[in-house]
Amino acid sequence: MRILFMGTPDFAVASLRRLVEDGHEICGVFTQPDKPKNRGHKLAFSPVKEYALSQGLTVYQPVKLRDGTALELIRSLAPELTVVAAYGRILPEDILAAPKLGSINVHSSLLPKYRGAAPINWAVLNGDAVTGVTIMYMAKELDAGDIISAAETPIDPDEDALTLTNRLAELGAETLSRTVQALNDGTAGRTRQDESAVTFAPMLSRELSPMDFTRPARSLHDQVRGLQPWPCAVTELSGATVKVYRTAVGGAVKAAPVKAAPGTIVRADKTGIEIACGDGLTLRILELQPQNGKRMAVASYLAGHPVQVTV
Repeated sequence: MRILFMGTPDFAVASLRRLVEDGHEICGVFTQPDKPKNRGHKLAFSPVKEYALSQGLTVYQPVKLRDGTALELIRSLAPELTVVAAYGRILPEDILAAPKLGSINVHSSLLPKYRGAAPINWAVLNGDAVTGVTIMYMAKELDAGDIISAAETPIDPDEDALTLTNRLAELGAETLSRTVQALNDGTAGRTRQDESAVTFAPMLSRELSPMDFTRPARSLHDQVRGLQPWPCAVTELSGATVKVYRTAVGGAVKAAPVKAAPGTIVRADKTGIEIACGDGLTLRILELQPQNGKRMAVASYLAGHPVQVTV
């Protein structure tokens, strides 16, 4: 099939790679414009652009999508289908309708749950046990199109959002492969989303970062897992602000809940920094990053940053 692909981050690379491996004709790849990176502000290619160029595919990086130029380009490319995976741009209806078979999207949740920009993170933040991917027709309203196919996967209780993103990228690619074949064969289904079951996954912000130890330990553990790789959970240890990357609920198994005020550091050694939480259990910090420092295990942190145990 002749396909126009649109995507930008690592998540999208798996889908583009699978389309190439399946032998489809990729008539073009749309990705976001190159952006300055790091202190030198050198322009960096998106992961999708890097992969596309490695395969000899033609890359387009339109700045505007509503002035008619992009639509004219797409019509000249004459795709039978447009596949979108985390492109990061809102597409006008005329662009969505340009291909003969329309435009489909690889969305990283089980729609209608978690429409929006950060479905993977919110599934982890909310402590969900299951998530998945949905392949849907694209519509004017964000993530509201009819569902063609879906696949689900369990979320490990200690899995962070970055690891889950990598797994869902592969699951999305596999599901996309089957879906494109079904579209080509004329056997693809089409199911409207249940509007009564819609939930949203808004963009993340640093406002979500501060850890409140009056909350249950499991909820804080989910916060740490869900805010990776950005903006990360943040707390203070003996007056020093740190990003928290890995935790464990309850630390060592205890016969009874710890009786200490929420936020109290009850233990600090090479096995972790253990802090009392609002449900009477503890959260053990295992990996963290000090300001202007690197990510490290607690043992390394304690070697240069004494932490006062208050019980």
